[in-house]
Amino acid sequence: MRRYGLLDEPSSRAATDALLAGLTAGHWRPRAWARFVLDATLRSLRQARARPRALAEVCALHLAFAALAAGVPGRTPRWTAPKWTLMSWALAAGHLGLLERRRSLGGADAVTLARANLPTFATGRWVPALALVSDLADGMLARRLGTESRFGAAADSLADAAFWTWLALRHEPDPRIRAAASLAWPLPVLAVTALGVRRGHMIDPPRPVVLRPAAALQAVLATRAVLRPTRTNVPPGPSNRRCRR
Repeated sequence: MRRYGLLDEPSSRAATDALLAGLTAGHWRPRAWARFVLDATLRSLRQARARPRALAEVCALHLAFAALAAGVPGRTPRWTAPKWTLMSWALAAGHLGLLERRRSLGGADAVTLARANLPTFATGRWVPALALVSDLADGMLARRLGTESRFGAAADSLADAAFWTWLALRHEPDPRIRAAASLAWPLPVLAVTALGVRRGHMIDPPRPVVLRPAAALQAVLATRAVLRPTRTNVPPGPSNRRCRR
C-alpha cells in the first residue's frame, strides 16, 4: 500500500494558483494578503521539511557564497553582499516545492545559484563572460542529467534578472543600455507577477525562440565589460599636474 506524504501535495503550480485565486477572491484586501502570506509561508516550510537534503544543500551553497564574499577586499558597502546572499537563500529555500518529486538539488541548480550570487564575490572584467558560460552550462547539465525542474527554470530566470540588471545599473556607463536592461529583466518579472496577482493564477511569460532580445543584450553587456578599460587611480604627480603660469 502506497503511503502519501508531503511530496504528494498538489504541484507548486496548482498550489500557487489556489493561493492567488484566494487573494483575488478576497479583493486584495489586507486580510486577504495576510492569509496569502501565511498560507504561502506554511506551504514553503512544509516543502522544505519534506526535502531536508535539498534544504541542507541550499544552506551549504549560500554559506560558501557568503564566505567567498567576505574574502573580497575593498567591497563597499559591506552590507550589500550579506543582504544579497540572504535574499538568494530565502528565495531558494522558500521554493523547494518547485523540485516536485525530487528531494535534492542538481549540479545545474548549484551553477544557477552561483550565477545569481556572482555580484557578491566575483570581480574583474571577465565576470559577465563567466555568467554567460554558466547560463549555457546549467541548461546543458540539467538536460544531460535529466534534472530539469520548475525550480531550475525559475532560478535561471531570476538569476539572469538579478545578475544582468546589477551589471547594467552598477557598471554600464551608457544610460540607453541601462534603460534597455531594465526593460529586458526586472520589468517583465514585475509585470508577470502583477498580472498573476490580478488574474488569480500564474502567468507563463512569453519565451521567444527565434529572436531573444535579452540574450542579445547579455552579449552586448558582456562584450562592453570585457573591452572597457580598467580604471586606475593615479596619484597626482609632476607628470600630470597642470603648470600654473
